[in-house]
Amino acid sequence: MGLIGGSLLRALAAGGHWVIGWDLDPATRAMARTAAAQAPKESRWQVSASIADAVTTADLVVIATPLTAVAHVLDEVAGAGFAGLVTDVVSVKEPVRELVARRLRGAGLRLAGYVGGHPMAGKETAGFAATDPALFHGCAWVLCLDQETSLDDWLALARLLTSLGARVVPATSEDHDHAVAAVSHVPHLLAVALATAIGEPLAGTLAAGSFRDGTRVAGSAPELIASMCGGNAGPVLDALDAVMGQLDDVRDALESDDPIGAVRRWAGPAHTARTNWPYGWGAPRQLPASPDHLLALGRDGGWITAVSSDGRTVTAARPVPEGRPL
Repeated sequence: MGLIGGSLLRALAAGGHWVIGWDLDPATRAMARTAAAQAPKESRWQVSASIADAVTTADLVVIATPLTAVAHVLDEVAGAGFAGLVTDVVSVKEPVRELVARRLRGAGLRLAGYVGGHPMAGKETAGFAATDPALFHGCAWVLCLDQETSLDDWLALARLLTSLGARVVPATSEDHDHAVAAVSHVPHLLAVALATAIGEPLAGTLAAGSFRDGTRVAGSAPELIASMCGGNAGPVLDALDAVMGQLDDVRDALESDDPIGAVRRWAGPAHTARTNWPYGWGAPRQLPASPDHLLALGRDGGWITAVSSDGRTVTAARPVPEGRPL
């Protein structure tokens, strides 16, 4: 029940769902129980003393731990005989997909299914005290649609998450891991490098907005940075090589006969890209709820905001890089 798991627990409870949480840390469990008692009666949740007790009567299990703890939790879920739907919020998807294949399906457990997930929401602060039931409103929430994923399970989870205000983005686990390496994992590494390089006291005094914004996520727990980057090492290396290539280019520009002009030309495409982001989006439209249509939507950077009651169509939107919502 850290930032993401605790926020989801609170959001689901506020939406009228019956929710049970568990955390390895007794202090976190105590804090969550106190907060539940203080919440409006219709928005309260329960806190279990064990994973087995938490999952016994559940329809859905959400694993909200670092990657390094997923195997243990899966073993506990399997040992409890859970036969419902499992999802997770881990920031890398292929390693979790492989763990599910070995730890749950390999154990012969008859699961309704597994759907990998990752909400692109968070803060540099952590723990239950930082939780916010509105954290996911408007956020992009990847739901993985892999070859073995049940479409019915995927749509059921998408319906639940869009009810919380999330924009559900369909993607394969592999495509997700390559995308987040570039936009999340490498930025964490760059923030750490910048924060480490501050050096002298004068630089610390003069540091202002660009340093603050560029190093914000360096305040994340080192264990979290290590888990998500180390757990996604291959795609992170590819994305890091691309960034280092850009830095080599600007180093060459600075060593040229016209460093001002060369750096201006180097920075031009980035200025255009950043000015046009975040993208606007086109008018919502109905799409067939088929894997091919959903994955094509995700590859285009699109998302869904609703699933029809019969599960045959979804309400979808695509980005419009040139402007605001149409």
